[in-house]
Amino acid sequence: MGDLPSAVLFSCTMNAIRSPMAEALLKHLMGHRVYVDSAGVRQGEIDGFAIAVMDEIGIDISRHKSKTFDDLEDDYFDLVISLSPEAQHKAVDMTRVMACDVEFWNTFDPSLVEGSRDERLAAYRQVRDDLMARIVARFPLTKAAGV
Repeated sequence: MGDLPSAVLFSCTMNAIRSPMAEALLKHLMGHRVYVDSAGVRQGEIDGFAIAVMDEIGIDISRHKSKTFDDLEDDYFDLVISLSPEAQHKAVDMTRVMACDVEFWNTFDPSLVEGSRDERLAAYRQVRDDLMARIVARFPLTKAAGV
């Protein structure tokens, strides 16, 4: 995919599950080589199941503070990756006057799954693993860099 972007924003509906997971995964793989942030269309609160499944792979997101697009300290990004249709609309609107690429990775919202704790955790794991696969495919230099 060429050069690494210098700044990536992941966005979803509430910045509570999908975008915090994606942010943490890319930070884990890239360290400080890429600035990574996340935001939601609406204010949310970090989801306990998201914390649990990220902890399973050694990534702590328990201190993540959910924020909206309006809360972003910096609006300069080379790439915005939207994970929900609502976030995609907001990202396209936000980047209308910016030199910024926008990608839409429609990602299932695992909070919609009902059932036992194990069934719900399985849905969150699937989202985590799908995001990891997409991130590794999109940012292939992570493997080559040995991070």
